[in-house]
Amino acid sequence: MHIGVAHHLGWAVVVAASGGGEVVDRRRIKLIDDDLPAAPIHHRGGAHPMHDDGDPLDDAALSELAASVRASATENVDRSFDALAADLEAPIESISLRDWPDDFPSDIAVLRRAPFESQADSVMYRQVMADAAAGRGWRVHRFDAKRVEADAIGLVGDADTLVAPRSNLGAPWNADHRVAFAATIVAARRPA
Repeated sequence: MHIGVAHHLGWAVVVAASGGGEVVDRRRIKLIDDDLPAAPIHHRGGAHPMHDDGDPLDDAALSELAASVRASATENVDRSFDALAADLEAPIESISLRDWPDDFPSDIAVLRRAPFESQADSVMYRQVMADAAAGRGWRVHRFDAKRVEADAIGLVGDADTLVAPRSNLGAPWNADHRVAFAATIVAARRPA
């Protein structure tokens, strides 16, 4: 079984598909608790007044807030992945996540500056999911979100493959589902 993820700040769409490309599960998972900011670095540590959610936090306070959000994400992802694995009839082989730079900084003073502050929260969610998956023995596949649908179509030779689940499963089936499903196809047909 292969899992594809299209994540957002605080939540994600997850699609599970067989190695043969059959969608067997799709769900939305919660990534953090409701009482925490979904984008602590961007909204509480960034320099843009448009995103200001209150008084600016110093590095120590922002680091503490980011650690709280990461801990919440870890707990929520663990719960969601455990539930997903329990619901599937076959073991999970891989998870596919949108790629991020291997050398993405972790220092809070660097993260709060452009260009990192706009990406830091999203990268954190992907890193948490990658760590949780690796801890379960799942292969972590990273994909280019701009290319993954074209890559999947190239592998299967049929563009309708990515939209067919909507007819078979009904709504919801949107761009997030297509991207996540495409990522499962690429992961299944291009093993590491």
